[in-house]
Amino acid sequence: MKQADVIIVGAGHGGAAAALALRQNGFEGSVTMIGREKEPPYERPPLSKEYLAREKEFERLYIRPPQFWGDKDIDLVLGNSVTEIEPRGKTVKLSSGEEMEYKSLVWAAGGDARRLSCSGADLRGVHSVRTRADVDRMMAEIDAGAKRCVVIGGGYIGLEAAAVLRKLEIEVVLVEMLDRVLARVAGETLSRFYEREHRDHGVNIMLETGVDCILGNGDKVTGVRLSDGSEVDADMVIVGIGIVPCIGPLIVAGATGANGVDVDEFCRTSLDDIYAVGDCAAHANDYADGAVIRLESVQNANDMAKAAAQAICGDKQPYRATPWFWSNQYDLKLQTVGLSMGFDQFVVRGDPDSRSFSIIYLRDGKVVALDCVNRVKDYVQGKKLVERHAVIDPDLLADEDVALKEMAAS
Repeated sequence: MKQADVIIVGAGHGGAAAALALRQNGFEGSVTMIGREKEPPYERPPLSKEYLAREKEFERLYIRPPQFWGDKDIDLVLGNSVTEIEPRGKTVKLSSGEEMEYKSLVWAAGGDARRLSCSGADLRGVHSVRTRADVDRMMAEIDAGAKRCVVIGGGYIGLEAAAVLRKLEIEVVLVEMLDRVLARVAGETLSRFYEREHRDHGVNIMLETGVDCILGNGDKVTGVRLSDGSEVDADMVIVGIGIVPCIGPLIVAGATGANGVDVDEFCRTSLDDIYAVGDCAAHANDYADGAVIRLESVQNANDMAKAAAQAICGDKQPYRATPWFWSNQYDLKLQTVGLSMGFDQFVVRGDPDSRSFSIIYLRDGKVVALDCVNRVKDYVQGKKLVERHAVIDPDLLADEDVALKEMAAS
């Protein structure tokens, strides 16, 4: 039976960051990273942006050059996944049937795209945006002449994909069940701004609208029947309705968790010597007022991986990183810092009609988050306000003549 001092399950951002952090912290033991895809670790956010838009070749998405991992004595087991964990014997079973022993295990398996539960969801031409293969299939259909797309879901993935498709002159209908886009992650002001932007670029946004079924001819999608009974023609469908955390083997092995696997401040699960990081890890977050949440972001995956690696190396440092996120749509760069959930007040700094503004969210008088559209300075300077839970007069926050760094300094 093969053995590794540390086995990392998942070759995405979290897995790659864990392997890098182990070596950067002086870990000299054997490290094996197991990934479902056959590609070495690569960046995921550009898939729905630059890669789909043909602005970046795939080779430019590698987190490190492919040969880097061997140079750092990190073994890659690709095209494979972990199907079983035996925590007492410290072994894992792979989809290939092979078994491996570990001393420490880092679970960085992320999540699978949430699938539609209606009929037609398996038709050819229905896509998610999680892997290179997903986007390659979409690009092949566009090259073959696809001209009409229905995007299901008004979150960041759906909006980013819609923006790229419009650049490629694809007709886009975006369907969202709630009464606004980005409803789960931002305030109404930002939602309405992005709705206007997408409509100005030709996207047909249908709010408070569900999907009854996907229509097809043979095995190929031809359209979508909506909850109101109307039908929309489509050559392809993109489903962006969230993810399902990949935690099955952990839960079967006895780890606690529901919407993600539960971890402590050092990213340890309830199983001895097993850590979890990234999209699949549910943790108590200081920026969510201590609530147990999952964060789906590169920042979270990277910073949790560093905390897990430090703990494995004997230098326990609790995960306390400031959450941040970004989204590129058309010529708009949105940068978010902090978590706006539970906000009870907000301030708009600048004019949304100028397409350069910030929204500052407060809870109990404290700054908890910023959404900055084409406002890099506000994002950089506002981070200090979020980290300090600063109490600033709302009128002062709205005053563009006063830099946020001056408020942070005071």
